[in-house]
Amino acid sequence: MVKKFIKIKLSSGLEARPAAMLVQVASQYDSKIYLEAEAKRVNAKSIMGMMTLGLVAGETIAVEADGEDEEAAVSEIEKYLVSE
Repeated sequence: MVKKFIKIKLSSGLEARPAAMLVQVASQYDSKIYLEAEAKRVNAKSIMGMMTLGLVAGETIAVEADGEDEEAAVSEIEKYLVSE
């Protein structure tokens, strides 16, 4: 299991379109992937779950992946979240 704290740098935060793109990135991997913000933990492959987080730029979240490709999954998600 890999867990990393990442500060969101997307200017629009994770509104509908960026959240959908993140779900697409996460869905490329076999690992179970979760995002945690405050007291909420959601499946990164679920668009409905992602929308409930309401994440904004500058917020720090935890990305957790567990599986054969966990390192690659966390790395790609981090690349996406810090792109401006």
